[in-house]
Amino acid sequence: MSVVKRKKVFDNHSHIGPVPGFAYYGLPQAVKPTTDYDTTDAYLKGMDGHGVDRALVMANYGYPDSAQPFTLNPLVGESVQSTDRLFGLIWVSALPKDKERTTEALKLIGEKGLVGLKTTCLLGGTFDPGQWEPEAAEIWKMILDAAADNDMPLHIHTSPGGGSDIDNALALIKEYGKKVKIHVVHMGGGVSGHIKFVPRFFDLVEEGYKVYTDSSWAVGFGSSWLLKEIEEKGIGGDRFLFGSDIPWSDFASEYWKIEGAEISEQLKDDIFWNNAEKLYGKFW
Repeated sequence: MSVVKRKKVFDNHSHIGPVPGFAYYGLPQAVKPTTDYDTTDAYLKGMDGHGVDRALVMANYGYPDSAQPFTLNPLVGESVQSTDRLFGLIWVSALPKDKERTTEALKLIGEKGLVGLKTTCLLGGTFDPGQWEPEAAEIWKMILDAAADNDMPLHIHTSPGGGSDIDNALALIKEYGKKVKIHVVHMGGGVSGHIKFVPRFFDLVEEGYKVYTDSSWAVGFGSSWLLKEIEEKGIGGDRFLFGSDIPWSDFASEYWKIEGAEISEQLKDDIFWNNAEKLYGKFW
């Protein structure tokens, strides 16, 4: 039975495809999500179970091999071409060892249903342009130019520490965020990330940066803080989108961060549907 009561729900952040387990942090056994959506049919069944009307899917990752997510770009492409309920992100990487893979992946731009790009620095590299080595800078330019030229959002994973740290993501936005739509996944990642990101989010919006975010994996007071500030300030409500990050998160908890928040029904409608319709409407 669906946990969703709303008439329209667009999940703007979710993953499809099999991913190998890995023994993180020196554990004696491999860890992986409890439920993988290895096929299009399995993913659509999960959507129906959660009451989701449309979704944005991208390569499932989480294995310490930067080549792995590229192998799922074909599944993403096949999935979005098979149904108008799905849109997809193309996986790219600015790591020099992935230059050829990224060059090939960018050739997918223009295919039906592919509406943006997705990358992370969990596996190396950094979002901070001030720290890019020449070869990485060349690849980043290729990725960012492709996003800008095709008006496609770039989804970037954020987390406390490492190359994906929110400070590095903010540096990327300051350098390229008026040219490229940048979706900051996880609101900065973790309490420290939320504290750094939330106040800057409003500054960036007011300064004309094309910044977006979702509350997947947001912890503690992070999401409720941002939502409250959106209502009080009257800005940023069009830049917040619902994302579940399934199968790496729990759909019900992500849904109720928004549905259970003390905010207006209009803002909830915008987050669950209207903002995605505006952002990706030209592809519908």
